[in-house]
Amino acid sequence: MSYSWIGPPTQFNGTDANDGGNSATENLNQWYQSGDQAFILIASCMVLIMIPGIAFLYSGLARRKSALSLIWVCMMSFSVIVFQWYFWGYSLAFSSTAKNGFIGDLTHFGLRNTLGAPSPGSPLIPELLYSFYQMQFCAVTAALVVGATAERGRVVPAMVFTFFWATIVYCPLACWAWNVNGWAFKYGVLDYAGGGPVEIGSGASALAYSWVLGRRNEKMMLNFRPHNISLITLGTVFLWFGWLGFNGGSAFGANLRAVMACWNSCLTAMFAAMTWCLLDFRLAKKWSLVGWCSGTISGLVAATPASGFITPWSSIVLGVVTGVCCNFATKIKFLIGIDDALDVFAEHGVGGMVGLLFNAFFAADYIIGLDGVNTGAQGGWINHNWRLLYVQVAYIVAATSYAFIMSAILAKVIDMIPHLHLRASEEAELLGMDDDQHGEFAYDYVEVRRDYLAWTPADREQKEDGIVVPPQHGIEEHQNLMNSSRHAAAAIPEPTETGEKIKTADSTD
Repeated sequence: MSYSWIGPPTQFNGTDANDGGNSATENLNQWYQSGDQAFILIASCMVLIMIPGIAFLYSGLARRKSALSLIWVCMMSFSVIVFQWYFWGYSLAFSSTAKNGFIGDLTHFGLRNTLGAPSPGSPLIPELLYSFYQMQFCAVTAALVVGATAERGRVVPAMVFTFFWATIVYCPLACWAWNVNGWAFKYGVLDYAGGGPVEIGSGASALAYSWVLGRRNEKMMLNFRPHNISLITLGTVFLWFGWLGFNGGSAFGANLRAVMACWNSCLTAMFAAMTWCLLDFRLAKKWSLVGWCSGTISGLVAATPASGFITPWSSIVLGVVTGVCCNFATKIKFLIGIDDALDVFAEHGVGGMVGLLFNAFFAADYIIGLDGVNTGAQGGWINHNWRLLYVQVAYIVAATSYAFIMSAILAKVIDMIPHLHLRASEEAELLGMDDDQHGEFAYDYVEVRRDYLAWTPADREQKEDGIVVPPQHGIEEHQNLMNSSRHAAAAIPEPTETGEKIKTADSTD
């Protein structure tokens, strides 16, 4: 049954402010509606589905011989995060007793003092449920980051990185934006469901990890394209489904703000998808399903920080702008020479930035107040809150810089530890991560045809090393950018065993 007043269904006056009271003698559920708790429990399960969604997406984007490895790192990263979040992650991100504004203390170490008291995010749900829901956010972000290992990264060092990355990168970012004592929260930043901690955090961290890891072997990049577009589509649909729990659940109750967030998420995603497809069509003259998936994901990313703040009509504008920005951002990796193999920065980092900027212009007080709790909150320029633009920009710069720098330092430190070097050998890269790291395969016939260089779609005979095979599918401009980047990095061809120089695309006969 609903109620007509502002705030929680019942004002909390429990006998213990730390955990809500003694559950052996009191009903700690009395302060909350069962519908709100049920909704957030279901939303938590929906967000969990995003992790296999990411795994399938990444697997489909890679080669067959490394397809299983990407599924493994995504799923195992969830195991690591469940422990980290229970151990001290939740406390470092959300404990309200730390006043430094940067990171929490260990008040909730091992989920101590985490039970029936109102959550720090909303009085509509208890802290125990809030901690479980927020764990899924950290897990999704970690799964996005480990995609940087694609096709050349060892998996055990990546899991060590994941634990410490969650501790020194994600937890501070979450504390800044959502902790009641976080500096960004007090500064007035509007970040609904994680444009900073989740999207910029994953994008900048994956870019840093890819930088430390190094580029994939150029000899194995001939005519490269995703190996399973059906798997990419399946992963995208899983992500879309889970994202409705991600954004809808961030209203922390079964209320109108949750519905609005779901509406805005779908609007932004679909207009971004159409925009991306049109931009790819102008180059390839084909309608790309990978383009549709990429656009959908970039739109959902941009909706993450904005869907609970902005109006539906501005969500449409956000979708178009995000589709354009993220599509062109896929060229950044060629310009800076960092092999962000799965475009995590282009889609998540840039998409998160765009969504946060849109809050400055289009956040509306009446959208924020739809949860029945945050009535009276101030929006952006729509509500004449002109300072919000520089507040959002400062937050974007701080989150991006911190995530990239700290992730790069952490990855480099782990890489220097004996037996924890991040990158697999060149022989392992040629063999494939599935065979080298796991001894299992996504497809049984990969064992028969592991050597990609032994086969090209264009001819029966294998090409000589260094001969560039024009792409048979996809966008030729992207292949040309990669070729230009490769030639700039290798100005002088290496000699072969016989002393002759290897032929390249720009060498003359």
